[in-house]
Amino acid sequence: MNKQFLVKRILALILVISLLCLTGCGNISGEESSSHQDNSNNDHITIGFSIDSYLIERWQRDTDVFVAKMKELDSSAEINLQNANGDIETQRQQIKYLIEKKVDVLIIVCIDSDSLSDVVSDAKNAGIPVISYDRLIKDADCDLYISFDNEMVGKLMGQALVNAGLPNKKVIMLSGPTEDNNVSLVEAGFKSVMKENGVKIVDVYHTPGWKAEEAATYISDHINELDDVDAIMCGNDNIATMVIRTLSEARLAGKIKIVGQDADLEACQRVVEGTQVMTVYKPVEKLAQAAAENAYALATRGELASSTDAMSNGSYDIQYCYLSPIAVTADNMDETVIDSGFHGHDEVYLNVTD
Repeated sequence: MNKQFLVKRILALILVISLLCLTGCGNISGEESSSHQDNSNNDHITIGFSIDSYLIERWQRDTDVFVAKMKELDSSAEINLQNANGDIETQRQQIKYLIEKKVDVLIIVCIDSDSLSDVVSDAKNAGIPVISYDRLIKDADCDLYISFDNEMVGKLMGQALVNAGLPNKKVIMLSGPTEDNNVSLVEAGFKSVMKENGVKIVDVYHTPGWKAEEAATYISDHINELDDVDAIMCGNDNIATMVIRTLSEARLAGKIKIVGQDADLEACQRVVEGTQVMTVYKPVEKLAQAAAENAYALATRGELASSTDAMSNGSYDIQYCYLSPIAVTADNMDETVIDSGFHGHDEVYLNVTD
């Protein structure tokens, strides 16, 4: 009897332990499910950011600064970054995906200024505020367009070439694609300076999709026509990089003056080395931080963080915030790009010997 009693006690104890384990596991599962449910209901700020392509160096910097600023404003904020790799249809699908995810604010670096008004409308119908970042989205009801003074960018590029000297008064423009609204603004600024100084624009080439290799091909195909060309205006520093490499192969690097924009590291190195006249520095950290502040304000208060000007994008009068660009030459590299922390001194002067 004692042995049977002992066995029963052991079996009873095993049963109690098993029930306790099942109950405990059930509680843990319930807590995890509740937490997951909260996340799916977006109890934190979620920002959707649609980017043109990381093939352009500056967009990585923009998004890095943006994410850091958003985390400073709200450590729990979630940023959903979508890279379209320069393809407009991919960007459209990614924007639709972000709308379906019910992000609190949508930020777009558009590939084609004319092709996104309908998906912006979809976002607005879903109650999602939209910020057009650096590039204007035409005919779209955006809550904010934030960029640099792009016409001034072109003027700075043109004036730098005039200051450097254009003995034959002839230049070529290798711009970005016409789908990018900023391109026409930069061109307008550049052309105005050329006209004021009696400089002839020999040709204008619009680089498809900002693909720098296409600009390099243009130079290769026209290499015999560059004898009396003084300078080439490049739509950005990535294009300038490929153009200078192509000119180097023909032993023309340094003989034809080059300007670009974005203050890419290689461009800054070329500026201090003397193979590029200037680059336009656009303090993207200020732009990205301002975008983050406005996105946070729209997500939490339903309004912009600061007062702005108004402008027409074709069909709508939208709020517009712009920052001033800075012309960077070898003379002011230290107090602009380096002092701001955009690039380090040793990086910029890597190939410069005392």
